[in-house]
Formats: sequence, C-alpha cells, structure tokens
Amino acid sequence: MNEIYSIGIDIGGTNTDVGLVNGNGKVISRANIKTGDYHDAVVYVDQISELIKQLLQNVDSALVSGIGIGAPAANYYSGNIENATNLNFKGVVSIRSLFEERFPYKVVLTNDANAATYGEMIYGGAKGMSHFIMYTLGTGIGSGIVIDGKLVYGADGLAGEMGHAILIPEGRECGCGNKGCVEKYASTSGIVLNCLELMPQFPDSILCSVPFEVMTGKTISDAAKKNDPLAIATYERTGYLLGIALANAVTFSSPEAIFLMGGPIQAGEVFLDPIRRSFKKHKLFIYDREIPILLSSLPTNDAAILGAAALTR
Repeated sequence: MNEIYSIGIDIGGTNTDVGLVNGNGKVISRANIKTGDYHDAVVYVDQISELIKQLLQNVDSALVSGIGIGAPAANYYSGNIENATNLNFKGVVSIRSLFEERFPYKVVLTNDANAATYGEMIYGGAKGMSHFIMYTLGTGIGSGIVIDGKLVYGADGLAGEMGHAILIPEGRECGCGNKGCVEKYASTSGIVLNCLELMPQFPDSILCSVPFEVMTGKTISDAAKKNDPLAIATYERTGYLLGIALANAVTFSSPEAIFLMGGPIQAGEVFLDPIRRSFKKHKLFIYDREIPILLSSLPTNDAAILGAAALTR
C-alpha cells in the first residue's frame, strides 16, 4: 500500500515552519522562513508554496492528503486569518483560498491551539479519546476542546479561547481588553508577573538580582531547580491559579483528560504538582472520577507541524 503524506504549516509571529509528514506522524522533511520578513500575504504564500514544492520533490503528489495550517487568529469556517496582532499582514487575509489557488489539495486552516489539539488526538496521547481539553502555554494561553471526537468551533469558528476566561475579576489588564484573564496569570509572562509580585517576600532570592527586562520563564525555572524559595513560591501560586481554571473547564465538557503543552511545563513537578493539587481541590464534587492532567506526548520540536498536518486526516 502506498504511504499517504500531508503538509503541515505552523504560522508564528516570528517563524513559519513547513513540514512533510508521513502516515505514522513523523516529520520526514521540513523548511522555514521568517514570518516577520513579509508584509504582503500573497508574496508570503508564494514563498511558502516554493518550500512545499521542494519538500514534495521526492514524493508522488497524488499521495498527498492535503495542507493543514495552524495560525494565530485563524478561523476554521472562513479559512481566513482575521486581524492577527502579531503578523505584518493586517486585516482579513484569505489564507486558505491563496493556497487552494496554488495546489490541488484540500486545505484546512485553524488556530494554532486547535491544531495542537488535533495533533494530540491523531498522533499523541489523546489517540482514542473522544472528550479532552488541550491547553497550550506560552507567551499567551490557547486551548482546544474535543467533544465526541470533534473539535469545538462554535457558531463563528472562534470557540475555545479558555485562556481568556476571567480568573481574577478586575485583575491584570489583558491584551484582549478584558481584565483578569487566565492568560495574564499562567502564561510565561504571567509567571514572570507572579514572581515580581511575590519578590518582596523573598529578599534573599537569587531572582532579586535579575533585571525585570531580562527575566523569563526559563530564568525562574532554572532558579526553581536550585530550590530558590521565590521560584518555588511562584510556581505554587501559578499552579494554584491554573488548577482553578482547569477545574472550571471540567464543568463545561467533563473530559476524559486535560493535556498541557508548552514551555512553562518544562519546569516539571515544581509546577505540575501544585496544578494537580489545586485542580483536585476545586473540581466540582460530581466529577469524582479521575481526570488526569497529562503532558502532550508530541515531540516538542515537531508538535506544531504535526498538529497542522493532522488537520487533513
């Protein structure tokens, strides 16, 4: 039997990664360009198209199932990127149509968190699950919700923005315009802000000597590995808040599991343990069964491409 391939495209604010993925969920070749170098969407798609053609040079084009694209502010229904704040091409961009004009394949577009969620369902730890939630933790927080084996898109293609659920009423101002979003407390930037708020309580912490403008999630993670009390307290605080958010999410869809993906979880148990403790404490009593909080099993470097490629399966 001939192997079926798919193309996965991960559009990020800094880089765009393109990969050729085989039927077993392995990225067999890849390429990338700097997203920030392009202000014209047509020129940008032309360049990606050239990369795709290069990746397909040794593959029978008839064996390609399609092109999957994960992107910020992407609408699954319309096939458009709609007013993305971190891309140079502004307004509504008909990305799906631009690729359909250049290739004879099915083209599927969704936001990056939904792509990661679909990748987990097709190639990762959620394989065989019909109900689960994925949270992608990074500079912001994205999420994807699967019910009855299908991603939830809602009436307008924009469902699943759990990172913008209000966690702290009238709390920190978020880039979305609201205050107190989960994203402002449990993303990489949220973790840094939590650390700065707790800093006066730990004047002897090694983190006190780190200038604010260079402090990152990795800085705090590295300090936690040295048992720095401020770093540990930061993860306790962050985990407590994120655990509440996950407990709230359970009341929405009663999932089999919740998956976490992204840089902050690389801190390990110093972060995961308080998340799980808080989740257990705040979970509504009727959900007395075990709902595990699991880490994505997709390879970190390939996760975004695999998620996008899985959209065509």
